[in-house]
Amino acid sequence: MADAVSCAVPNQNTPQGYYNIERMLKSVLGKGGKVKACGTCAEARGIRNLQLIEGAEMSNMAELAQWTVEADKVFTF
Repeated sequence: MADAVSCAVPNQNTPQGYYNIERMLKSVLGKGGKVKACGTCAEARGIRNLQLIEGAEMSNMAELAQWTVEADKVFTF
């Protein structure tokens, strides 16, 4: 959501000493997790049509709401 939608854009050049979010997301995906970016937020930032890392997908608020209903744990952000 919000500016975090850019985290799934591939081939980012992370400065020395900073976390590489692309690598972290690939780790989540490699363990069977899902990575989805808010399509509305991406469109607002002009990156809706950019390629995402393999396995990441554009999504929407309806899907986030469904995940929230189905969650068996509390999550915050």
